[in-house]
Amino acid sequence: MSKRDYYEILGLSKTCAEGEIKTSFRRLAMKYHPDRNPGDAEAELKFKEAKEAYEVLSDSNKRAAYDQFGHAGVNGGMGGGRGPQGGFGDIFEDIFGDIFGGGGRRGGGGTRAYRGSDLQYNLELSLEEAVAGTEVEIRVPSMQTCKTCEGSGARKGTHPQACKTCHGQGQVRIQQGFFAVQQTCPQCHGNGKTISDPCPDCHGQGRVEEQRKLSVRIPMGVDTGDRVRLSGEGEAGINGGPSGDLYVQVFIKEHELFTRDGDNLYSEVPIRFTTATLGGEIEVPSLDGKVTLKIPPETQTGKKFRLRNKGVKSVRSASLGDLICTVVVETPVNLTKRQRELLEELDASMNEGGKRHSPKEYSWLDKAKGFIDDVKHDLFGADKANKE
Repeated sequence: MSKRDYYEILGLSKTCAEGEIKTSFRRLAMKYHPDRNPGDAEAELKFKEAKEAYEVLSDSNKRAAYDQFGHAGVNGGMGGGRGPQGGFGDIFEDIFGDIFGGGGRRGGGGTRAYRGSDLQYNLELSLEEAVAGTEVEIRVPSMQTCKTCEGSGARKGTHPQACKTCHGQGQVRIQQGFFAVQQTCPQCHGNGKTISDPCPDCHGQGRVEEQRKLSVRIPMGVDTGDRVRLSGEGEAGINGGPSGDLYVQVFIKEHELFTRDGDNLYSEVPIRFTTATLGGEIEVPSLDGKVTLKIPPETQTGKKFRLRNKGVKSVRSASLGDLICTVVVETPVNLTKRQRELLEELDASMNEGGKRHSPKEYSWLDKAKGFIDDVKHDLFGADKANKE
């Protein structure tokens, strides 16, 4: 893999549009293609670099990984996503087919074969399903080979005929002065065949839309944004080309108790003010069941407690995360007359003896008093000085 910057190779900036990538690659490929530069090792190297850069930058997912991580983000064949329709091979044919006589993938009878499109299916899972892993059945609409004509596009009992214009080659040769140029046949549009009696089910396309039921195994620890690739389960190819892939995109539903961040789970736990003051033990839920949480005396609201190995083991981690519980001290409501009297007695007793029982309150009051004094000094002190 080339270590040169892919944008530099194509002569583009990082903010370039998708169309600019293809245009730049066409220009470089036409200039450095080995068929136009026989025996030129430097031209061959530049052609390979341009081809490598195009394969990455023309795929939106690979381009995003390259922009963030550089060459490390696309080493090892980072796959997935929906790249250019039909893949790089078909675009390569599109660029050079008219000049160098095709040479792309061909189906039966010399017709050009195209890879089917990749598909994406959005799958919503509960947090419990994502953490434990599951197997689900999905229904996916896609274009599949017509069973009536077996993909030929012709009515049963008939066959496609070789195109009379290009004689089944899919391309025609046009003489322009000293130059001979080959281009896609305008009659059959590169298929190399014509259908006089099309199949009534697919109308000559060779493919029909179907709803397919597939079983998908979701591994343990997936999270929103993760994808499961089902090879060959995308749309059927054209003229015998290979099928595309299906990417199942995972989305996790919002949970009523937990929020996930990577391997860790977060939860807010309400506690009584008496428990926060005197300390005690409470039971909190986890994905494994109930867990006892010890609350020390004089606990303040917002205090976080970490429960080790009660989080999630993601698909990218070998260890369990933690469950972080944030306690929220609740103010009592619906008090009886006696309860109000007891609280008033408690409040009165806290004001005796000179002890500070609410450290944050007193600290805040001290800061507030200092701020107000400073403001008064700035305002009235300056005014007094001006009068003098």
